[in-house]
Amino acid sequence: PRYIDLTAITSIKELTEQVAAKALELGPGEWITGYGWSEDQLEEGRRPLRADLDAAAPENPVALTRAGGHSAVVSSLALTLAEIDESTPQPDGGVIEKGTDGKLNGIIRERQALVTDLVPVATPEQLRPSHVANLQALFALGITSIIQAQDTIEHYGEWEAIYAEHRGNLPRAAVQLTWEGDAAMTAFGRRSGDGDEHLRVGAIKLFVDGGFTGPAAYTRKPYQGMGDYRGSLTMPAAAIHDTLRTAHRAGWQIGVHAIGDAAIDLAVESLADVLRETPRADHRHYLNHFTLLPDTETLAAMARNGIAITQQPNFTYTLEGRYVTYLEGATLETNNPLRTPLNHGIHLALSSDILPIGPTVGLYAAVTRQGRSGRVFGPEERIAMIDALRGYTIRGAWLTREEHLKGTLEAGKLADFIILNENPLLVPEAEILQLRVEETWLGGQQVYVAPALEETDS
Repeated sequence: PRYIDLTAITSIKELTEQVAAKALELGPGEWITGYGWSEDQLEEGRRPLRADLDAAAPENPVALTRAGGHSAVVSSLALTLAEIDESTPQPDGGVIEKGTDGKLNGIIRERQALVTDLVPVATPEQLRPSHVANLQALFALGITSIIQAQDTIEHYGEWEAIYAEHRGNLPRAAVQLTWEGDAAMTAFGRRSGDGDEHLRVGAIKLFVDGGFTGPAAYTRKPYQGMGDYRGSLTMPAAAIHDTLRTAHRAGWQIGVHAIGDAAIDLAVESLADVLRETPRADHRHYLNHFTLLPDTETLAAMARNGIAITQQPNFTYTLEGRYVTYLEGATLETNNPLRTPLNHGIHLALSSDILPIGPTVGLYAAVTRQGRSGRVFGPEERIAMIDALRGYTIRGAWLTREEHLKGTLEAGKLADFIILNENPLLVPEAEILQLRVEETWLGGQQVYVAPALEETDS
């Protein structure tokens, strides 16, 4: 009851109105949480700050996580409960922001758990209805399979309980898991790929750097206008290498969160070392995001060692403002590169993450390389629509070792498909964003039909 869905809000005014309404509903002292705001989608063109939250809910602790999960804005009362003030040391791998006046502005980057860990935890039973509803809502976006970005081995049992009850009416899922140490992962008793065509254990998710929305991605060159700041690693390089080595030797597939070019260099070098020490055929390790293009040496090492990519071309569109603010030159132009890794023979799958969750914006940006403003970034990184569609289908199925089950329409495969209002291979580029899902089918059964079509049929 304390949660607000902020994914569709378009202004800080709307955000604060929802916070105020939630405070009235819950009463003083109750936590208010939310997720999904992005300054790139707000009319004011800025982030909400603690002053905004304080005005809306002065008697409630508030913590609203930004889309992507790499930062949050929190209220004064939330900061007080977390015992955070202007004298609090900066946390390792994160930033507690201050304004130009030296006062806390309410933004915490990468270490928002300092506050959000104080929010009372709902029981799995309380969360289950919303979990199921959120998964089923993906059908309207044309999504039949997902890779869950991250979860714990403790919570994997809840996924199993949900899929045991709703398995035929939920998108197929592979759940990436947080590395919790060799002993805990061994006791878990399962490895990447265990499960069935509805739910399976995914890769280990390891963060090398932070998100670009911070910005905290680890880059070779300093961010524009931020002095010598280049972002940061989430842990020392030696610890990253040790975790990769241990997980690889234990038989896990690994998905490495690497956004900055320096983070990509480090991840590839470490994975190459691990594979040299302990060769393993068809490991299918991959990099999540791959936002900034590394040099040809790193690209060659990826191709040589079979290190794949899962990319989000929609970020070129939705995060345009962040890139223009912090990047310049070739680094800016080649953000979220597509053609170059394909030319190097690297397996490139596409996904949407969020901003938005549906794939339409990603298809548009992959083909046009246009940002929200219409600016074209690095046109040499464009790919054809057929390659973009393969990225969202068969190349994604390959990441979870399910290319024999799905990703193409063939006899003997699962009949997962969608029907669009137009043929994406024929529609003009300018009209890609107008593509709409009319029907979604899972295992040969219709699981979604657009409301307008339902009315027509009736």
